[in-house]
Amino acid sequence: MATLGPVSLEEIHAARERIAGAVVRTPLLRLQADDAPGEIHLKLENLQPIGSFKLRGAANAIRLASQETLARGVWTASAGNMAQGVAWQARRLGIPCTVVAPDPAPQTKLEATRRLGARVVQVPRAEWFAVLSSGRFPGMEGLFVHPVSDPAVMAGNGTIALEILDDLPDVDTVLVPYGGGGLSSGIAAALAAARPSTRVLACEVETAAPLSAALGAGAPWAIEYHASFVDGIGAPQVLAEMWPIVRRLIQGSCVVSLAQVVAAIRLLAERHRVIAEGAGAASVAAALAGLAGGGTVACVVSGGNLDSAVLARILAGERP
Repeated sequence: MATLGPVSLEEIHAARERIAGAVVRTPLLRLQADDAPGEIHLKLENLQPIGSFKLRGAANAIRLASQETLARGVWTASAGNMAQGVAWQARRLGIPCTVVAPDPAPQTKLEATRRLGARVVQVPRAEWFAVLSSGRFPGMEGLFVHPVSDPAVMAGNGTIALEILDDLPDVDTVLVPYGGGGLSSGIAAALAAARPSTRVLACEVETAAPLSAALGAGAPWAIEYHASFVDGIGAPQVLAEMWPIVRRLIQGSCVVSLAQVVAAIRLLAERHRVIAEGAGAASVAAALAGLAGGGTVACVVSGGNLDSAVLARILAGERP
């Protein structure tokens, strides 16, 4: 795989024009919590048509591809949200879509992907992670849309930062859930060019925090991964091709507990009638814990595709 670098502000502005009409310009709302440690705002990417920010990167990558390539279809490796993003765009274009998903992927997300017309191939998690690293899978053809380390995907993700700056030009810190680094890197690249005084902090959950480990060690290394209801973030290790970018652009990692994520999901539902999945609520959990420090904070609520049974348990006061 070729060496990656941060996407440029010009690429992100071009992506914004390219995907206009294919994505929602999501709102930025002030968090209603009197005991919050500072001024916290919510960038509600869970309100995208597929319930996730992934629609942005998928739209940009597919719209950049040639008609000849798209005629052979598109495919991705995803646990759910990028699968839906690619499938959504493929259905709009009338082209075939295949998704390689890990065995423990949540059924809610897989069913949504199939409803969009995609074929889903499930493989063991270790094999799926190898597909992420190689971008290859037997029998696949057409455009491969990497959910993380595709410059077009990162540029699409970076459009979130442009919208945050439109609505909150003096933002001090942006908290971003960290899965593979494509979301945080796209946002951080835009802010580094447009408002370098704004910090970007990644948010991870205690059961799988490879970026925190890598930042502490000065290099990516394998961690002990524990699956949980927080399925949209966390991995056995930082993707090697993403490490130079995230090390350069991300100012730190905020690690939160499952209990803090549960509390954030419940607060968003009760105060704002907003449904966030575990990954999407991780940024809010970090802000409520004071991990962003003072000043004006924007939390990217990256997705809302939470299984209804899990949500019911959380609202009942339980921890899944």
